[in-house]
Amino acid sequence: MTGDRAGDYRILHEAALRDYLAGLPDLKVRLGGDPASWAITEVGDGNLNLVFIVKGARGGIAVKQALPYVRLVGESWPLPLSRAHYEYLALSRQAQLAPGLVPAVLHHNEALALTVMELLEPHIIMRKGLVAGTQYPGFAGDITTFMARTLFSTSDLALSAAEKKEGIAAFAGNHALCKITEDLIFTDPYRIAEQNRWTAPYLDGLAASLRDDMDLHVAVSRLKLKFMASPEALLHGDLHTGSIMVTASQTRVIDPEFAFYGPMGFDVGAVLANLLMAYFASAGHEHAPGERAAFEAWVLEMVEKVWNEFARKFLELWRAQGTGDAYPVSLFAGERGAARLEAERQAYMQRLFTDTVGFAAAKTIRRIFGLAHNIDFELIEDAKKRAISEARAVRLARAMMVETAAFSAIADVTSAARKLRNWQPEFAAN
Repeated sequence: MTGDRAGDYRILHEAALRDYLAGLPDLKVRLGGDPASWAITEVGDGNLNLVFIVKGARGGIAVKQALPYVRLVGESWPLPLSRAHYEYLALSRQAQLAPGLVPAVLHHNEALALTVMELLEPHIIMRKGLVAGTQYPGFAGDITTFMARTLFSTSDLALSAAEKKEGIAAFAGNHALCKITEDLIFTDPYRIAEQNRWTAPYLDGLAASLRDDMDLHVAVSRLKLKFMASPEALLHGDLHTGSIMVTASQTRVIDPEFAFYGPMGFDVGAVLANLLMAYFASAGHEHAPGERAAFEAWVLEMVEKVWNEFARKFLELWRAQGTGDAYPVSLFAGERGAARLEAERQAYMQRLFTDTVGFAAAKTIRRIFGLAHNIDFELIEDAKKRAISEARAVRLARAMMVETAAFSAIADVTSAARKLRNWQPEFAAN
């Protein structure tokens, strides 16, 4: 439900949050016990927001409050609180389209930019599990269901033109978050930017080469234009393994505050990029050569399965529910029309795959040279080992973005990754 407690925005730290929650009867009952006994812990390890876990005698909740600035940087980088509104809208829509794959929203207060959700236990952030070498057998099935349903069902393949345009309008105001993506992913890593960083001195030469690589600049600019100008479907907008919570049998997608209407390949590419980074980072987490071979094989199996299962489920939805204003069925009557439409579906998926590969590459490069990195690489204590793993990932990413003809199927991506698993950059010999 949406909170109706109007008032000026204020940051709720522990005492204020306790008082606020105690004034909400449903949540007070859900937590149980005397509010003074509730355990409140701030656990936010992301770049933008405050996140609290609150536990009482009967149960627990998660509370997320947007800050009026980028938490990673501070007050020098202001950010609109409206992102909490778009996250709430996205979670509500995703819950309708992919039930059971996002956390349940228990309360939302627009004025406070605050959302209360079910506490996901014993789920952990997937990225942490991947660093530890944990395999998640249910992940591919769950994440492909989430992506296929949320992307297809908000596209012109499923909706009337009016419905689609209303959806675009509902999220159009989230442009400040889009601007972050446009700069941090598609622009800053390829130029001198104050907040860029990388594993120096080992990657200094590679960072310089990115700034001088005109083929790469053209390729990433085309992807940026696609991101800005192709409102194909409602995206999560930040679908990395830090925005996914898992157990061996369950998957929950969290944190869709970057949600907007954009190119489908951006979400799918984000998932694949983070799996590929986990694969390349794995060598840096080994205590003995080859000890994580089974995990690495599983990760590449997941890369293939995520694309293949997503494509299969997306096509199944299109065949069964393709009643949108795009590709009107009246134009494809009879056996000849059905065959031609099916051929067009396959061509559509091939274009989507090409987009996915390019966006995966851009997501990889930004995590190594841009502002916000990930723990897959960052927790590799030996800087030289970390840089070697990162250089392998960047070498693959550059090929994926520029040498697009070499990647016509997902097996081409995993094959290239395997070949680079033991490749040694020049600095490795020094």
